Amino acid sequence: QVQLVESGGGLVQPGGSLTLSCAASGSITSINAMGWYRQAPGKERELVASITRGGSTNYADSVKGRFTISRDNAQNTVHLHMYSLRPEDTAVYYCNADVVLGPNRRLQVWGQGTLVTVSS
Repeated sequence: QVQLVESGGGLVQPGGSLTLSCAASGSITSINAMGWYRQAPGKERELVASITRGGSTNYADSVKGRFTISRDNAQNTVHLHMYSLRPEDTAVYYCNADVVLGPNRRLQVWGQGTLVTVSS
């Protein structure tokens, strides 16, 4: 069994910063891509940022230049550093990982979500 545990959400004022962290645990051989998604009230879940095992990154246009994703392969962790936060960044943020369990065995795993509220 593989689990992703997120931390770091909370309330922040517009223009502020916040860092989300996600740690994977369980019977993991390795992890391919890891990413952060978010879902605002009444909206569909959307990709915020992703990072490959080799460190290549991809960002949604709405967060480019404001968010940075990083990972530690040895620790099986991924972080989302968020700067210049806006009210429209308010959402539940979910961690996602493409986990390799063994030969020809992969699993998409989701965290439980952490709420980020940007408000004055």
